[in-house]
Amino acid sequence: MKLRRDVFQAIADPTRRAILTFVAFQAMTPGAIAENFGGSSRQTISKHIQILAECDLLKKEQNGREIYYQLNPQKLKTVADFIEPFRKMWDERFNKLEEIMKNYQSKDKS
Repeated sequence: MKLRRDVFQAIADPTRRAILTFVAFQAMTPGAIAENFGGSSRQTISKHIQILAECDLLKKEQNGREIYYQLNPQKLKTVADFIEPFRKMWDERFNKLEEIMKNYQSKDKS
């Protein structure tokens, strides 16, 4: 039985989040990605890339002998959709706090 990771498990690791940031700007080969992580071995970075690809956060494209990975923004929508209600909740709370602070400042000036 093959274990299928979900997108939230994939983005839980800071190295994988960094990889997503790198490939968000341009498609990169595994070697180019690994160069950004001087302290990690290529095998470690390859394992992170594999996990991201399993979750469909990375799309793989073959160009001749080279393999390039690029961000799959549609899969990130899963994360954005999950976070959206929380963002709205915090926006509402900050707006209420701002209103309270304005009222407090106007009373303080009186």
